[in-house]
Amino acid sequence: MAKFLVVRFSSIGDIVLTSPVVRCLKEQVEGAEVHFLTKKPFLGLLESNPHIDQVHSINSSVFEISDELKNVGFDYIIDLHNNLRSRQLKKMLKIMSFDFPKHNWEKWLLVNFKVNRMPKRHIVERYFDSVQAFQVKNDGKGLDYFIPESEELNPREEWGISNYVAYGIGGNHIGKILPEEKIIATLGLWVSKGKSVILLGGPEDQARGERIRAPFGDEVINACGSLSLHGSASVVRQAEAVIAHDTAIMHIASAFQKTVISIWGCTVPEFGMSPYLPGFDSKMIQVEGLRSRPCSKLGKGLCKGFECMNGISEQAIADSI
Repeated sequence: MAKFLVVRFSSIGDIVLTSPVVRCLKEQVEGAEVHFLTKKPFLGLLESNPHIDQVHSINSSVFEISDELKNVGFDYIIDLHNNLRSRQLKKMLKIMSFDFPKHNWEKWLLVNFKVNRMPKRHIVERYFDSVQAFQVKNDGKGLDYFIPESEELNPREEWGISNYVAYGIGGNHIGKILPEEKIIATLGLWVSKGKSVILLGGPEDQARGERIRAPFGDEVINACGSLSLHGSASVVRQAEAVIAHDTAIMHIASAFQKTVISIWGCTVPEFGMSPYLPGFDSKMIQVEGLRSRPCSKLGKGLCKGFECMNGISEQAIADSI
């Protein structure tokens, strides 16, 4: 029996994108025992995954659990983070390891000189490079997201609605987030046609969500900050369609094969992290031909004019549903 330690420390969307590798490793390598190492805030995201035998976690350093990991007796490390922390782990455990091409140089060229040398391969496909030695193949079934039964929500019981669009209004960095006034204008087009909308986001999005909701009354529900991650995923799973920035909600929606309308600002799909095998009629909304894009790998900062987001048509977003 081979024992594998799959490594991805963060963040939510990136961890969801590792799920096909985890599933295929477990199902295609006979007798495989699959463990996963991440940071503590993401434990709950992985503990309900039936393809993972055990989840290990750290606060900040791999040396916090060096004895625990050494005692397991792993045979292989599948490094899906490929950073300083994972290199420390590999040096510590001294076992055979496999990683994937991050293409950081190509990303730097694209951000700084707008020279696109990125391969036309999604990061999920690049992740599979790390398990080629075990004859593991992509099964084409897309992403996984598992919601514990105790955290499933019933939107009809919760808010009195069953047909709705979910909108993930948040983002880790401001360059990925559509300005409030444009979100409000977009929602106005839907609400005028009788569509209900549930806003999703973390506690940091709650006040913004309330400002966005205020003009609409009961047609728009602000669930930002009031749901767990699994609760938000349950809302996504039951939605007619999902609108999201380049964030975790986009990838969670893809895992449920929803129609995903993704909105792109400072970042670009060419980095290889667009919605992976989403539902029918999914669309990516972006300002085409804008020479300033991408201005950041992660969406940090806000340029003068913010043309990449301010140039997006609210009507185009509304019509995509």
